[in-house]
Amino acid sequence: MTQPDDTITRVLQAAAHPLSGASSDYDGLLERTGDARFVLIGEASHGTHEFYRERARLTRRLIDERGFTAVAVEADWPDAYRVNRYVRGQGEDGGALTALGDFERFPRWMWRNEDVQDFVAWLRDHNRRRPGQMVGFYGLDLYSLHRSLAAVIGYLESVDPEAADRARRRYACFEEFGDNPQAYGYATEYGRWEPCEDQAVAQLLELRRREAELARGGILAEDEHFYAEQNARLAANAETYYRSMFRGRDQSWNIRDSHMAETLAALLRHGEGQGRPQKIVVWAHNSHLGDARASEMGWRRGELSLGQLVRERWPEDTFIVGQTTHAGRVTASDGWDAPARARTVRPGLEGSLEDLLHRVGAGGSQNFWLDLRDQAVAASLGAERLQRFIGVIYAPQTERYSHYVHTCPARMYDALLHFDHTAALVPLDRTPGEQPAREVPDTFPTGE
Repeated sequence: MTQPDDTITRVLQAAAHPLSGASSDYDGLLERTGDARFVLIGEASHGTHEFYRERARLTRRLIDERGFTAVAVEADWPDAYRVNRYVRGQGEDGGALTALGDFERFPRWMWRNEDVQDFVAWLRDHNRRRPGQMVGFYGLDLYSLHRSLAAVIGYLESVDPEAADRARRRYACFEEFGDNPQAYGYATEYGRWEPCEDQAVAQLLELRRREAELARGGILAEDEHFYAEQNARLAANAETYYRSMFRGRDQSWNIRDSHMAETLAALLRHGEGQGRPQKIVVWAHNSHLGDARASEMGWRRGELSLGQLVRERWPEDTFIVGQTTHAGRVTASDGWDAPARARTVRPGLEGSLEDLLHRVGAGGSQNFWLDLRDQAVAASLGAERLQRFIGVIYAPQTERYSHYVHTCPARMYDALLHFDHTAALVPLDRTPGEQPAREVPDTFPTGE
């Protein structure tokens, strides 16, 4: 029998752990993560300051106190790898701001913001202080098709010019479409161009065959080969992704999240191959990190999620943290490629998860976390309830349709952080407009 909301509110008020900004805020949460090798920390929007700030706070403690070795984020592989080189003391960037310079496509503010800049600077300092406990920074996403093609060729030119020529000939299949992979997807799906799938897969297989030989060049060469191989993997999966966009959102979404899971597994193998046990923090939207089996994404639309795939593969080693807010401000756009601006977030719909947690906070601390593995909390949040998801676009005029999904929160996450009234993320780029993005995701209008 479903509990009435007033009973649920009282149960959750008794179970809520206040978040006051104290250094001890996450003591209990770290204890609950136990020996997890994957801690997935989500966000209810891509433009909320508190989500980024608190995710960074929790991640710093996981690195310092639990020995986590990598941060993997919902970002393109080549863009994030420039940051990885910087935090490891490699490359030519003189600071965190310049290291974030490859995040050029819409939405730039998602990674080029003050909170990420502060975290990247902290991570660089951590690696300087503890060179024996180096922590990497990696991207999991697959939108960077053409940059990844160029990165594969560039790497091979430095180690094997003949192999670079072979890669150039294979990837020439994509040249007709310049930097517009959507046009490629349209042309191939409707029979106007022969798919480049075989060429992309052949290049990936060649890099895999060369891995053992090139790895003998030392740790740096091994890392650079891994970087190139992941770009080749991305190219092969992105080729499939852009063709699938014209078959419907569900299929392309599943290709994207499956690619993220493949990349996470590759990071694990690569680190362990260097003789170091791996523990990885993942940053992405709640829609990717929450278990899709516990939402209508899975049970009605047939969509997978990264969180689901990680749980299925490493069930005893995965801990998922979601984040929510009731109202406040968010950095978002009115439409794809439109300028970012601070928007007012409407209060959570009556009866939604956000509305419930707002009422929980009214009885004490408005910011708190909940342990969803606690039996009483799990029982209170086990039923189906509307939950809000804001991506890079916020459409308050169609908020119920554009941003709310039915979920069972206690099965979707292992813990929830709630910040009742939140502030907008501060972008590093204050200029009007955004860089045009030819490599457009399929997540319009919400843009998760």
